[in-house]
Amino acid sequence: MSAGKIIAYLFAAILIFFGVLFIWATFSPQGQIGWLFVGVISVGIGFGIIWFAGRMKPFAASGQGEGVTLNIDLPGGVSLETMKCKSCGGTLTADNIKMLAGAPTVSCPFCNTTYQLTEEPKW
Repeated sequence: MSAGKIIAYLFAAILIFFGVLFIWATFSPQGQIGWLFVGVISVGIGFGIIWFAGRMKPFAASGQGEGVTLNIDLPGGVSLETMKCKSCGGTLTADNIKMLAGAPTVSCPFCNTTYQLTEEPKW
């Protein structure tokens, strides 16, 4: 839970607590009708803050939104400088490798062939 949500929930709890006290005090012998309005408004604002705080999205630490990093562990013996297409022999780059269904897949920009990289022992 983020610090902003915690502060919002604490502030809402304080508002609701004092709002209930104002509503309760209205019915005492020295109570005034104005306290009822203050209490109802305070409780309403408190529940409104809880509602908004529950829908707040957490901020990323970098301030640029959430990002996902995907590291592709290519089969042993694959060098991207010398990687060639199996069909046409065209030179492939790292941009031509995508993860599909959890497996590294190569799409050749020259012949439009798509194939999955085969796993070879790394020893």
